[in-house]
Amino acid sequence: MQEYARIIFAMLTAAAVVILAAPLFIPMLRRLKYGQVEREEGPHAHSAKEGTPSMGGIMFIIGIIAATLAFAKRGTESMYSLPSLIIMVGFGLVGFLDDFIKIRHKRNLGLRAYQKIIAQVLLSAAVAVFAYKYIGTEVYFAITHTSVDFGFWYIPLVMFMVIAIVNSTNLTDGLDGLASGVTLVYSAAMGIMFIYLAKVFTGAFADMPIMTAESDGMLSMAVFAFAVAGGCMGFLSCNSYPAKVFMGDTGSMALGGAICAMVLYSRHLFLFLLMGCCIVASAVSVVLQVGSFKLRHGKRIFKMAPLHHHFELKGHAETKIVTGYMIVTAFACCIALLLFM
Repeated sequence: MQEYARIIFAMLTAAAVVILAAPLFIPMLRRLKYGQVEREEGPHAHSAKEGTPSMGGIMFIIGIIAATLAFAKRGTESMYSLPSLIIMVGFGLVGFLDDFIKIRHKRNLGLRAYQKIIAQVLLSAAVAVFAYKYIGTEVYFAITHTSVDFGFWYIPLVMFMVIAIVNSTNLTDGLDGLASGVTLVYSAAMGIMFIYLAKVFTGAFADMPIMTAESDGMLSMAVFAFAVAGGCMGFLSCNSYPAKVFMGDTGSMALGGAICAMVLYSRHLFLFLLMGCCIVASAVSVVLQVGSFKLRHGKRIFKMAPLHHHFELKGHAETKIVTGYMIVTAFACCIALLLFM
């Protein structure tokens, strides 16, 4: 019971840090004039959000770090939680640079496309090599309960997955509370999955030291996952419609990095396609829109991409869209957990 208590405390601590920091942090962002710069090609209604403090993702990054370090045990467990924090912070730093340049120069364009690509490729390569050496090259499939050893091909697979997830999460951050709400549901579901994995290892393989260590690691990842959920929960208190602060690329890319860490340590890489279906939909809708525009001579599939903007231009309220995304994510995660168990 004590093990589960620290998982809950991690979630509550991360949420509390964000809630307590918001009254101090948001006015500071206003004084520094770190306001949102809206895209000219974005929905017209979003022009009213111009100047809303951005880079608020720093708050939940701090909350997640504090909660994870406080409640994940030292020793074996740190071999799981610390790399997860490093991956999250690494991509958060790329987002921070992007945000800082946008705000500094009062423009929507931050880092150049090639600069973002170089940074993401380098980070994803480091993550892939780490995973190759310390997590293993086997990828498990929930439906068939089988695994495939990708060998060296695991590295390019992980690099593609990491870049795809980080950018998809970044694209999902387009409405008040959307990215934080979806990530909250996803992280809580992943936390449950890690708790289940920890019980499997201690139950079936309790006499094997390596499996006991694996169980401790899974509990560490449960602490991390619920810390992420708690950070998002706290952030929703000031990011839900109408948002008092935006997470910026600092926050969305950090959340993307956190999701990548959870996916890698679960070893069920392809299960993200179901559990993160709303995040995947953001990226797929952009790819389809761009492909249609280029191949069909300017014809579009959606009124605007990513998909949530299409729904917005169809007349759906932001709150309805965000709620719908969270409900769909919850259903998808429940189905995935049933398949997994």
